[in-house]
Parts: sequence; C-alpha cells; structure tokens
Amino acid sequence: MIVLVNIPQQRFYKMLIYVDIDDTICTYEGERHYPNAVPIKERIQKINDLYDQGHQIIYWTARGGTTGIDWTELTHNQLREWGVKCHEIKMWKPPYDLFICDKAINTLEYFKEKENETI
Repeated sequence: MIVLVNIPQQRFYKMLIYVDIDDTICTYEGERHYPNAVPIKERIQKINDLYDQGHQIIYWTARGGTTGIDWTELTHNQLREWGVKCHEIKMWKPPYDLFICDKAINTLEYFKEKENETI
C-alpha cells in the first residue's frame, strides 16, 4: 500500500527515514535493468514495520538521474506490487559514487545488524 500524504510542518511521526530502492529493497539477476528488479521481501517488511511503528518513510531513488529517462510510473507500480508502505516517493536523487554523512548507514550493515531490532 502506498500512502501519499502531505505532511504539515508539525511532526506527527517518530523519525523521518529516507530509504533507497535499488540494491536496498530490490536486487537484480545480472545487469541492472529497472523493469527486472526483484523485491527483497524481508527488507521491505522491515521498512514497512518502521512505517507501522509511526516513522515517516520516504523512498528516494536516483532512477533516471543520469540517463534522463523518467522511471516514475514503473517505480510507483513496482512499489505498489511489492506491498511497500511509505508516505512519499521521490525521484531524481543526484547520482554519486560516495555519500559521506553523519546520519547515513550502509544497506548491508543496517539489515545485517538490525535483524531482530527496531530503531
């Protein structure tokens, strides 16, 4: 279920969490081609649990950021089919090779170490 809402300035959620899509909640067999993305159901469920706990979930993807191809419709349809819960989906995240941030966590580290924990 994708729930798109306009959140007012006042915070009604516990944490604001941005989540990437590719190689975070889906993977590829072979070359990365968005229509062939395979959902990682356990990871989707973990993020859905955060949504259910009252956190604001925003998916932010770089799909199309380097090619200029608009993958919005495909992405929305995939997330809906995969049962993703979120408040918003943002496209056109700037492409980068390394993201250095005090609040960032590597996908593999998060899902490995947080197996039975919540935030």
